[in-house]
Amino acid sequence: MANSRIITVFLVDDNALYLKSLEVSFRSKPYYDIKSFTTGELCLEELSLNPDIIILDYYLNSVVPEAMNGLETLAKIREVNPKVPVIVLSVEENPEVAENCRKYEAVEFIIKDELSFSKLREIITIVFIDKQEKENLISHLKRVLNNSSREPS
Repeated sequence: MANSRIITVFLVDDNALYLKSLEVSFRSKPYYDIKSFTTGELCLEELSLNPDIIILDYYLNSVVPEAMNGLETLAKIREVNPKVPVIVLSVEENPEVAENCRKYEAVEFIIKDELSFSKLREIITIVFIDKQEKENLISHLKRVLNNSSREPS
């Protein structure tokens, strides 16, 4: 990563094998702190930990049928923390599914395939580079404004 800070990633998927694969993939890099959840409800219970990013499966209720699905979870995440970046993963290739996720401001919708892990890392890098650039710009603008307010008129 461009930045050496630890990034807290919430992984939310009801497929135990896929979830474990995601964990292994992310734990191979020392700058990720991983928290895994098998339901959206469990993820929501821990949102107070302020994750830096959430990777959320679209279908979350195949193991626990009464559990919230990914879209319902995304809507609740937006109520609690509208700023946290959320990437939605799915085996579903329907464009309507991706559009529904974007309505709830998912930063990206990724089809689960052999390239999804590398796509995730790429998107996370972009999200954090953009965030760092915005923070740098805000910091610069504050310095400019502070300096201009000190100058005599």
